Amino acid sequence: MSTPRTLHLNAFLMSTGHHEASWRLPESDPIANTKVEHYQRLARIAERGKLDSIFFADSPVLFGEVGRRPAGKLEPTVLLTAIAGATEKIGLIATASTTYNEPFNLARRFASVDWVSGGRAGWNVVTTAGPDAARNFGVDDQPAHAVRYQRAAEFIEVARKLWDSWDDDAIVADKAEGVWGDAGRIRTIDHEGKHFRVRGPLNVPRSPQGHPLIVQAGSSESGKDLAARYAEAVFTAHQTLADARAFYADLKARTAAVGRDPEGIKILPGIVPVIGATEAEALKLERELDELIKPEYAREQLAKTLRVAPEDLPLDRQLPADLPSEDEIEGAKSRYTLIVELARREQLTVRQLIGRLGGGRGHRTFAGTAEQVADAIQEWFDGGAADGFNIMPSVLPSGLETFVDQVVPVLQDRGLFRREYTASTLRGHYGLERPASRYAGIEAPQLTSIGSGF
Repeated sequence: MSTPRTLHLNAFLMSTGHHEASWRLPESDPIANTKVEHYQRLARIAERGKLDSIFFADSPVLFGEVGRRPAGKLEPTVLLTAIAGATEKIGLIATASTTYNEPFNLARRFASVDWVSGGRAGWNVVTTAGPDAARNFGVDDQPAHAVRYQRAAEFIEVARKLWDSWDDDAIVADKAEGVWGDAGRIRTIDHEGKHFRVRGPLNVPRSPQGHPLIVQAGSSESGKDLAARYAEAVFTAHQTLADARAFYADLKARTAAVGRDPEGIKILPGIVPVIGATEAEALKLERELDELIKPEYAREQLAKTLRVAPEDLPLDRQLPADLPSEDEIEGAKSRYTLIVELARREQLTVRQLIGRLGGGRGHRTFAGTAEQVADAIQEWFDGGAADGFNIMPSVLPSGLETFVDQVVPVLQDRGLFRREYTASTLRGHYGLERPASRYAGIEAPQLTSIGSGF
C-alpha cells in the first residue's frame, strides 16, 4: 500500500513581510531586515509548525526604490549559519546566482552551511536578470537569457562534481597510525567546459546531505528545462488553478523525459495568506494594507518590470495595448507574462494591478479564515497543481505565527501535514534520498599536495 501524499510547506521570509506596506504597520520594526534575532525568531516559529524549510530570496543589486519598503539585506548564506545555531530541524534555503558567482566558491559555501546545520542546507539557483546587477560586476548589460541558463546548467554540474570530490569515507582519522585522510578517496575533477575550468577538489569534505538540496525558481521554458534536469524543489507563481495544474503537469513530464523520477521534484507555488477570525476581518486587513501602498513608488517598479516609462502607465487606466512581447524580454520572462495576463484577464487598472502585486509580486494572495486558507491549499494539492506551498506571510512575524497556530493544525487534522518531524535533514523532510557520489567505487588518482601548508 502506498503512503498517502502529504504537503510540503516552506516559509518564504522577507523583512517585515511580503506586502510592500507591511513595514508601515504599528507592529512592524522597519529595520528588522538587518536584525539576526528577527530571522532567528521567525525560523523558530516555522520550526514550531514543523515546516519543511525557510527560504531567503537574494539578488546582487539594491532592489527597487528605497523609499518604498525596507531595502538592503544580509547575505543569506551567512544569515543561515546564524539561524542554524538557533534551530534544530527546519531546512535552510538561500538564493545564489550562477551568473555572478563562481562554482568553487559557491559549492564550498553551501557545503559549509550543510555542515554547520547538520544537513539542512538548500540552494535556490537563479540566473539573475537586469542590467543593474550586471553593472555591479563590470558588465554593461546582462548576458542573454539563453546564455545565462547555459551557464547555470554547467555551474550546477561543476558544483555537484565538487561536492562528490571527497568520498564519504575519505576521512580516516586514525590517531594510532597518524593518518587523518585517505588521498585515494579525494580527487580533482578537472572540469573543462564552455564557461568554467575547475580543477578541484573542494576543500570541504562531502557534507551530511551529500549534495545540498537544489531548488529552482524560474518558470520560463529555459527555467523549466533547467528544473527538470536538476531541481529537487521548484518555487513558482500562479494565479489560477488551471495555470498551476498545467505547469505542474508540464514540469513533471519534462522531469520524466530526462530520466528522472517525477516524484523527485516538489512543486511549491507561492501563496500570500491574509488570515482573520472571519472572512470579513481578513478582507479588512487586506484593504488596510493595500491603502498604505504609495502608488508612485509601485508604478516605478511596475514600469521597470514591463519595460515601459512610468508616464505610460496612468494609474486609473488599464495597461497599454502595445507592451513588449515576451520574446523581447531578456529577464524574468515568466513573471512578466504572469503580470500582463493577470491585468488583461481581470481588466485591472494600473492602480488595481499595483494593489494586487503589492501583497506578493504576482504570487497568489488569499484572504480568509484559517479553514478557508486550508481549503485553498488543499484544493490545489488535491487538484494536481502542487506538492505543497511556499508560504509568504504578508506581515511578519504575526502572519507566520497565525499560519502556524491556526492553519497548520487544520491541515494536520485533515491528515495533510506532519505533526512531528520524522527526519533531521532537508532531504529527509522532502522525502528524498541522499545522492550517491558519481565517483563511488572509482579509485582516485594519487592526489599530490595542493597549495601551501602555511
